[in-house]
Amino acid sequence: MATFYKAARTAARGFGAGAAFRRGLAIASAGTARRAGAGVGALLAGAALATGGYRLYKNEGGLTILPQLMAAPSSTPQPSVIGEGKTFSVYIWIHLKPGVNVAECAKVAASLQQKVKVLSPTSDEDDAILAGVGFGPAFYKQATAGAGASLNYYYTYRKGAHGEMPSTGGDIFIHAKSNNYSKLFELTQTVVRSFPAGTIQKAEDYYGWTFQEGRDLSGFIDGTENPAAEEDRLCVAVNSLCGGSYCVTQRWIHQHDVIQNSKDKALESFIGRGKADSVELKNKTISSHVARMVGTTTPGQPKPFELVRHSQPYGTVCGESGLFFIGYAASPDNLNYMLDRMVGADKDGQSDDIMRLTKCVSGTYWYFPSQQDLKKLA
Repeated sequence: MATFYKAARTAARGFGAGAAFRRGLAIASAGTARRAGAGVGALLAGAALATGGYRLYKNEGGLTILPQLMAAPSSTPQPSVIGEGKTFSVYIWIHLKPGVNVAECAKVAASLQQKVKVLSPTSDEDDAILAGVGFGPAFYKQATAGAGASLNYYYTYRKGAHGEMPSTGGDIFIHAKSNNYSKLFELTQTVVRSFPAGTIQKAEDYYGWTFQEGRDLSGFIDGTENPAAEEDRLCVAVNSLCGGSYCVTQRWIHQHDVIQNSKDKALESFIGRGKADSVELKNKTISSHVARMVGTTTPGQPKPFELVRHSQPYGTVCGESGLFFIGYAASPDNLNYMLDRMVGADKDGQSDDIMRLTKCVSGTYWYFPSQQDLKKLA
């Protein structure tokens, strides 16, 4: 039975079940063998909850099993996906010109770890760089001769009562983290200069940093419920069937005048958490950010879908500043659920109050292939 639980965990992770799986696991692991038999059904139901994947399950002899998903291929996620957070980050967003040699550009991107090793040859914590590269759907399909990722991951334009989420596209995206800002700047220089002359149409590099020991520029603690353990991050962020990860990136510009002129109580009602301690409010509206993400106003409820966030503040005092939002998931379903809930594209039609405080100016989805699949592009 222990082997079955392990296999079921792998299967559930392949579908981005996250919290739903863990709730099922708690049920399945309790009690006697007789109760465990029924519990396995609950475990797999939990795994299916996050994706609507019930059609994949079948019942044999009263035991619900997943024979086609018991074995997962051996694969390793890229370092940026589940690696621990660092003091600084760089987000490199690249648009290529039409008609470029896709294979050559993919080869440059696939050599990212070689570039990292040159800049950070030792495992010294102060110099270490955790980096990964993702691809837009059109580029990745071309780079893999039409194969693409296992799941469709198109980012659509969204608009709600408090603002819009533009779909700005992109071909190649690099996310790197380090405690050494200089190393990230050097990495960006190396990467951009490595592309064949005349292939880049537009490249943007945004540098994030840790603000007030993990707070957003609004003053609220960011990523309160982010999975802390590496095992949990792996479960949430990596699709075990392919070893890849689906990623959302959005650049938000904060409305600092609104934030500064609003009382803490009003801001807390928009977020659904206390500003000082990040404790979830017992009484919150369905339009608060927490309620939009969890799907209910009832305190302490697990999220039906999860992300592994690596977001950080960016910008300058005299120019634009806000949050560079980035989240990894095992399935695009996780990403779509959260963004749809923010703009009211859900049954209740409620938009997220957090969009009263900040404006989304760019966004898209990327696929970060496993290290093994990335090497195929080199």
